[in-house]
Amino acid sequence: MKNPQVPRVLLVEDDPTSRAFLTAAVEAMPAEVDGAATLAAAMALGDAQDYQLWLFDAHLPDGSGIDLLERLRQRHPATPALAHTATGESDIRNRLIASGFSDVLVKPLPAAAVRCAIRRLLGLPEHDAPASSAAASQEEAPIWDDDIAARALNGNRVHIATLRGLFTQELPNARRSICAAAQIGNLEALRGELHKLRASCGFVGAARLAQAVQALQAQPDSSALLQRFDQVALDTVEQTG
Repeated sequence: MKNPQVPRVLLVEDDPTSRAFLTAAVEAMPAEVDGAATLAAAMALGDAQDYQLWLFDAHLPDGSGIDLLERLRQRHPATPALAHTATGESDIRNRLIASGFSDVLVKPLPAAAVRCAIRRLLGLPEHDAPASSAAASQEEAPIWDDDIAARALNGNRVHIATLRGLFTQELPNARRSICAAAQIGNLEALRGELHKLRASCGFVGAARLAQAVQALQAQPDSSALLQRFDQVALDTVEQTG
């Protein structure tokens, strides 16, 4: 049964690991979360009921967060909206803000930062202080970094184990999609898959894979970096945290 005393949030995210992380982060406010993986599913939910806040991925399989916001704004003009994306470029942030989003969250980020952004928009007391990001090391990272995962999930070991299980279950499919896109030279598809995977790595503390993904994002036509990514992905699946 829905609790009328807590805010209700529409979360739109197509990556299962990211959606699970964001759901857990928002529910801990407390809040109630309805999740959707596509623009079409989000439209069905958004048209059927009112929400206190929308939390939309900037990139969706069947459209964009901007498309979704424009469509739902026609029926719900006053609902506050946050965008979330794994891309931190200023022009993308500016475009999202100009389209009507109040703020843009760059993944990966701690659960506390998600809650603080939502509380700020809803005018609620801020019980969490957003954690600062640790400086990235230039040395090879461990396959699993428990400190990164603990910062993202406020030290909740149950959530960490659950999300890592989901992540390693989905990783072989992501690896195949990335390698296939690279082999046929489809850089748009390659960037899209890397974009989703990088955020998930941060949520579960897959530190070495995050390094490999970031390097391949910077040079997507590098066969050496693709081979490096492929090997690290295999190692990550084999050495579950």
